[in-house]
Amino acid sequence: MKQHNILASAIVAVVMAAALIIPDSASAQLKGLGRKDLQQHDLSIPGREAVQVLVDFKPGVTAPKHSHPGEEIIYVTEGVLEYRLEGKASVTLKTGDVLFIPYGVKHEVKNVGNVEAKELATYIVEKGKPLVVLAK
Repeated sequence: MKQHNILASAIVAVVMAAALIIPDSASAQLKGLGRKDLQQHDLSIPGREAVQVLVDFKPGVTAPKHSHPGEEIIYVTEGVLEYRLEGKASVTLKTGDVLFIPYGVKHEVKNVGNVEAKELATYIVEKGKPLVVLAK
């Protein structure tokens, strides 16, 4: 039974992560969203790990509303991105700007510029949990 739960959790994690980078026939806007995993390491804090990802957005593309099982630290490396965090006013960041997203806060991101935009996302998250949890 335990192995079944672990396998089911792993499948759900892969599907959720893929939903952010793989086109879906029901949501053509995801076609222009890409992700490159850079590194993943255990931390000295038990049960926590650091994950770094480079995410690229074609013009007009939105990453759907989601959350993470930990903190997210954003650094915009190219372009202009609009972040909409639940309970906060939207914020527009350009190259060189940074943003901190607290644990579990639902958010979405849109490339509001005319060229490809990229962010370096650093996560401090609970180890073993899906990195991305799509909002319902």
